[in-house]
Amino acid sequence: MAAASKLAGYSLAQADLLRRAMGKKDKEKMAKERKNFIEGCARTNKIPEKKANAIFDLLEKFAGYGFNKSHSAAYGVISYQTAYLKAHYPVEFMAGLLSNEINNTEKISVFVGECKRMGICILPPDINKSGLKFMPETVPGTHDAGAGITDPGYKAIRYGLAAIKHVGETAMESVIREREERGEFISLEDFCARLDSRIANRKMLESLVKSGAFDFVGQDRAELFGCIDDAVSASVAAQRDRLAGQVSLFDEATASTTSRKRLASRWSDHEKLSYEKELLGFYVSGHPLDAYATVIAAKNYRPISSLGELDDRAPFKIAGAIVQVEKKFTRKEGKPFAVVWVEDLTDMLEVVVWNEVYLKVSDSLAAGRVIEIRGTLDKREEVLRATAMEIRLLAPGRTNGANEESADARQEPAVLLQFSPAATGDELRQVRQILVSSPGRRPVQLLFDRANGNSLRLDAGTDFRVNLTPDVEEKLSRWLVTVKR
Repeated sequence: MAAASKLAGYSLAQADLLRRAMGKKDKEKMAKERKNFIEGCARTNKIPEKKANAIFDLLEKFAGYGFNKSHSAAYGVISYQTAYLKAHYPVEFMAGLLSNEINNTEKISVFVGECKRMGICILPPDINKSGLKFMPETVPGTHDAGAGITDPGYKAIRYGLAAIKHVGETAMESVIREREERGEFISLEDFCARLDSRIANRKMLESLVKSGAFDFVGQDRAELFGCIDDAVSASVAAQRDRLAGQVSLFDEATASTTSRKRLASRWSDHEKLSYEKELLGFYVSGHPLDAYATVIAAKNYRPISSLGELDDRAPFKIAGAIVQVEKKFTRKEGKPFAVVWVEDLTDMLEVVVWNEVYLKVSDSLAAGRVIEIRGTLDKREEVLRATAMEIRLLAPGRTNGANEESADARQEPAVLLQFSPAATGDELRQVRQILVSSPGRRPVQLLFDRANGNSLRLDAGTDFRVNLTPDVEEKLSRWLVTVKR
């Protein structure tokens, strides 16, 4: 193409115009370019008209496949490069991919699912550890010289602050700059005091608290949420005094190191998880289905991620949490029906609930509800969908509506791990690594002692059920409470 353009005295821009005209197969433009080409050949290189036509015929023929061929080759190279990076530098590759979609929570949710499939841990946002975008982070390991045990740690991805909804990238840049210049934040009040109140506004603080970015202070999120107004008011007053020249005796050295205690009703697990899903695109501290692990295991439901293996119109049975419900009416008869999005621990599925089924379960279709669906697949389009034939609500920890616990639950008592008020994030990550190294059927509960004398007990969730071998028991001995056999 370049050699032929030189024959006619074309510039590269003119040659590109010719190529695009050829690609469109526009006869009128092609005829015009043929005339220009032949005239250029004669004027520049004294090429006869017959020969110039023959050369142009070659160019025209090449245009039918050359452009597509070059694109295929270019994309082939890019595909190889990205596949290589994903295979050999998976954490760095996925961090870059997530950062590229930092303003698209739905895409982030999809990529987080891929990270889980690849065994990559996504660490929750932390105002003292997160970067602006998603960053690789090495979770430190442990070394026990006496036992001869060395845990090298593992690589994970830390959630980027700018990816949290309603906080703003510019504001988070200011937060990170302040942290790098003057050290980590020690409390919600300290955070507000060190930032301009126009940056640390209520809406941003609400999103940061709800998403868990202030969990490092050790207070319950609902309690911390109730302190936002006081923290903002104190910050505004302090900034106003500074502008007026009224500096306190100790200035900012006396900034509160702990957030004030406020009586607040704890958020339910559903509320807490809903906030995480809304602001981050995925669940961090658990999953709505954690409480249903026993009944889901007993019923042997099919994972949503495996439905694509079935044929079109194939029947299936799944269980999942309702993410979204759209209530509609049919065009002809105006009958009510719904489109429901349901997710399990593996994927999400769009399900159409037509009028006959909808009338039976309409009151039960609400976000957060956990349901069983019997239906048929619809694979006629690129996106997998389904039609519900039967829907029923599931009760947590029950099978067949019975009140007694399952045999598995009775046979596998919980492993209780106790943490002192001085427990650190690194300590929790160490415990997490031990648990995931030995997956099993025994549930794990975490007991956090607090300085005020109150204790907080949490279920670790189905992802951290453990096989308590003697080796694992030895590794957990520092936190392990007496184990029931």
